[in-house]
Amino acid sequence: MAGQTTLTVHHHGNRHIFEFPPESTISHLADRVFSYISIPHANQKFMITPRLGILKFPFQDPLLPLSSLLNKKIVLLAPLPSELSSLSQASAASRPRQRAAPIKSVTPARHRDWRKAQDESIYTFGKIVPLPYLPNPTKSQRFLERLSNDAGIKASMRKHKFSVGVLTEMNPAEHTTHESRTLGLNRNRGEVIELRLRTDAYDGYRDYKVIRKTLCHELAHNVFGEHDRSFWDLTTAIEKEVEKNDWRAGGHALTNQEFYNPDDPGVEGEHMDGGGWTGGEFVLGGNNSTSSQGTPAHGPGRRELMAQAAEERMKKQGDASRRAGG
Repeated sequence: MAGQTTLTVHHHGNRHIFEFPPESTISHLADRVFSYISIPHANQKFMITPRLGILKFPFQDPLLPLSSLLNKKIVLLAPLPSELSSLSQASAASRPRQRAAPIKSVTPARHRDWRKAQDESIYTFGKIVPLPYLPNPTKSQRFLERLSNDAGIKASMRKHKFSVGVLTEMNPAEHTTHESRTLGLNRNRGEVIELRLRTDAYDGYRDYKVIRKTLCHELAHNVFGEHDRSFWDLTTAIEKEVEKNDWRAGGHALTNQEFYNPDDPGVEGEHMDGGGWTGGEFVLGGNNSTSSQGTPAHGPGRRELMAQAAEERMKKQGDASRRAGG
C-alpha cells in the first residue's frame, strides 16, 4: 500500500512481513511481534544490520522511526514459547531425585575447610543450561557440570573471586563462518559464558581439555574485555592454576573418559571469541567486531536466567553458612 513501511523480520528460519503506517516506531514493531508471534516484550531483541546492532526492549530510543530500518536486515533474537517450556522440563529432568538416606551411627567429624566450602558456594556458576533443542541435552548437562566441578576451575575461580551467572553451551551452526569458528563467549563480564561443546556435525563432543582451556580464556574476560597484554597474562595464569590444581587433586588421563576426543584439533587456528564487553551484550564473530552489542541466542531470556542463577547462588551460600555454623 502506498505510504506504508514494509519490514521483514527473520526469526528461527522464518520470514515475517509486517506493514506499518509511515509514522510507526520501533515500539510498534515490538507490539506487532508480540501479537503475531507471541514473543513477550521482555524477551525481544532485534539484531539490525548494517550499523545499528542490537536493539533490546524497552529500547534506548523507543521512538526510533521504522522508516529508518528500510533496506536493513532485521533478525529477532528470541526463543519460542515452546523452547522455554522444553528448557524447564530438561532442567527438571536433569536434577537427581532425592532419596531418603538410611540413619547412620554417629562418627567423629572429619576436618573440613568451611571457608573453602563457603567461597565455592559464592565463586561458582549460578546455573547450568544445556540447549534443549539440540540432540541429547542431558549429555551436554553432564559436560557442563563436569567443568563446573573441575578442581582446577574451582580453585582458580576462588582465587580470582569469579562468579558466573550462567554456564551454557553454544550452537555451532550459529557461530561458524568460512573464516572462523567461535569456541566461547563471555557476555557482560560473567553474566553468561557459552562454550562450543559439540563438533560441527553435531555427531559428538569436543575434547574436555580443549573446552576447559576455552573456559579459562572466557573467565579472563570477567576482568578484561580486550585481547590485550593484560588479558593474555591473566589467561595464561588461569590455565597454569587449573593444570596445577587438577594435578594436585589427582588429575588422571582422560583416554577412558566420556568426553575424550583424540581427533579434536584443539584451539590453534580457531576463533576463540570477539572479546568480552561491558554494558549491554557483545558482538560475536569476526576479528573486526567493535560494537558492545548482542548476539543470536536460543533459550530463555537473560533476565530469567540471571534471576534463577541468583536464587541458586543464594541457596548455596545459605547452605554453606548453615554448615559452617553447625
